[in-house]
Amino acid sequence: MSRCSAVILRPLLLRRNPSLELLRSISSPPALNATHRLITISSAAASPSPLPSDIRSCNEMLSSIGRARGIDEARALFDRMPQRDLVTYASMISLYLKDGLLQQAEALFRRLPRRTVVIESAMIDGYAKAGRLEEAQKVFDAMEERNVVSWTSLLSGYCRLGRIDEARWIFDQMPTRNVVSWTTMLLGYARSGLLEVARELFEQMPERNVVAWTAMIKGYIENGYIDYARELFDRMPEPNVYTWNIMISGYLDSDRAEDAMHLFQLMPYKNTVSWTTMVSGMARKGLTVQAWELFEQMPIKDIAAWNAMITAYVNKGFMNEARMLFDSMPKRNIVTWNAMTDGYAKNGFKDEAMRLLICMLRSLVKPNEATLTGILANSDSNIVVREIHGLANRLGFNSNTSFMNALINLYSRTGDLNSAWLTFHEVEIKDVISWTAMILAYSNHGHSDYALELFALMLRHEVMPDGITYLGVLSACSHAGLVEKGKKIFGSMERIYDLEPTAEHYSCLVDLLGRAGQLEEAKAMVMKMPASKRDEVVLGALLGACKLHDQVEEACNVGEELIELDPSSSGGYVLLANIHASQGQWTDVARLRKMMKERKVKKVPGISHIEVNTKDHVFFAGDRSHPEAKQIYAMLKEELLPHMKDMGYSQLTCYDKPITN
Repeated sequence: MSRCSAVILRPLLLRRNPSLELLRSISSPPALNATHRLITISSAAASPSPLPSDIRSCNEMLSSIGRARGIDEARALFDRMPQRDLVTYASMISLYLKDGLLQQAEALFRRLPRRTVVIESAMIDGYAKAGRLEEAQKVFDAMEERNVVSWTSLLSGYCRLGRIDEARWIFDQMPTRNVVSWTTMLLGYARSGLLEVARELFEQMPERNVVAWTAMIKGYIENGYIDYARELFDRMPEPNVYTWNIMISGYLDSDRAEDAMHLFQLMPYKNTVSWTTMVSGMARKGLTVQAWELFEQMPIKDIAAWNAMITAYVNKGFMNEARMLFDSMPKRNIVTWNAMTDGYAKNGFKDEAMRLLICMLRSLVKPNEATLTGILANSDSNIVVREIHGLANRLGFNSNTSFMNALINLYSRTGDLNSAWLTFHEVEIKDVISWTAMILAYSNHGHSDYALELFALMLRHEVMPDGITYLGVLSACSHAGLVEKGKKIFGSMERIYDLEPTAEHYSCLVDLLGRAGQLEEAKAMVMKMPASKRDEVVLGALLGACKLHDQVEEACNVGEELIELDPSSSGGYVLLANIHASQGQWTDVARLRKMMKERKVKKVPGISHIEVNTKDHVFFAGDRSHPEAKQIYAMLKEELLPHMKDMGYSQLTCYDKPITN
């Protein structure tokens, strides 16, 4: 461990994480691990059967076994064959290419005693689909004889990779073209967004199949020309169900639900995809009632439709309805479980989210990172975070950098820096987000020295910082009063890492200068800033600095500018009212109150929370809704406030009553 790492570890005492009783109740590893079974095959059963005597029968057997039993058995038969011809090689190469095993197909291709146009065309197609156009081109150039299939295979490869100019050159050189060649070129133009050229080619086609029509319609939809797509759809001789579904989906994605519904009602035949497209689209647009009506009418409800309805109810906060659907489902998948656990967590039912997670484990459904992240993202309980961390380790998610980064952030949010550091230390491949999360954790909790040491360690590991990293480091400099270091780090953003400072970075530097009493330099910096970046964040930092150093006149000027810049935010009004109140300027305080009332600006109340016995207690400023409010306020008045005054605390009040509407 480096000296820097050791320094960071010194002040943090390691402690064991407690276990949540709910998760302890998982009784056995089978809830998390797949069961492996050993199947013993007798030597008699494993012995190969005799091969047919003629090569034609062997070739037919090879193709049949490849389709029915898989590539391994087909290769075993290929190796046993006493004789092989070009058909044998072609069959085996085709089977390899069908399974995406290009390397094995390539090895056999090189062993061929003689090549045919069929095998060469298949290899061109295989190379093209793998993006290896140079090899495809070499095979094509070496061909003694070419047919329309070999030309089209090469054309398809160039179109697929977006090399449209080269594809068009090949298309123009083709001695003969079929409908597939025309459609391939058309698809290339449509996918590249070259719709005018695609339409021109479409109109020139001597024969148009359903793929060509659908490609053109889909091209228009994907590029936002839904009405052009509909015009073409109405001209199409016999649109199939796929084309209908594409058109309906296009309307839904274009926020034209009424048109989608009208077209859906006109469909001569609807398959499950058609129904699911409508239900999902309506649910996604928040049209829950219409989605439910369609869902009820579905002749066959697939799992995607069930999940769409559950997600729709979850997004509306209707967890009871979502749970009723969940309990009624004949079959669930990981998407279903995640929708429910995430929905409970987002809508404030954290205990239900944890209970459902236990249910999931007992149902032998393995959670994924999204399951745990959904619960974590909406949790501010340190105990829950630790338990999810423990479960993630058992599931093997501790090698997932993104998930571990989320854990660091959550430990930081709950104030558990020790666990945040240990999690950071566990991350196998630390990216910029990992380092930044830990730097922010230290910076946000007042450990500026550790944040700066970690930043130095990050640079030594040659990890390039980003803008958020710099926010954490500049904030650390501000709280530690390290003016020169902060200015140097700020300057390195553009000079070394080519990162343009944002308003947030400028506000950190203004705050740093203001806290250190260098108010004139802070003001000069704000005046030199680009006007586009001199926003409410920067002015708020400058206003805070003016207030801190009793620069009343300057503070008033900045405050008025801040209110003018963002008249809907309460921050400027409150800060300016504080300054006027501290000077006894009650007329100005009243003026600001009146201004807020007229502009309907609401002051966001202060909020705090504390966790006692795994239960969160939330408090707002002036809140009396807590069941033990009487006892809390009595203790505050009789014990805490007198003790705070004895310690030298002076209560800051800007006005007799808080600003309200």
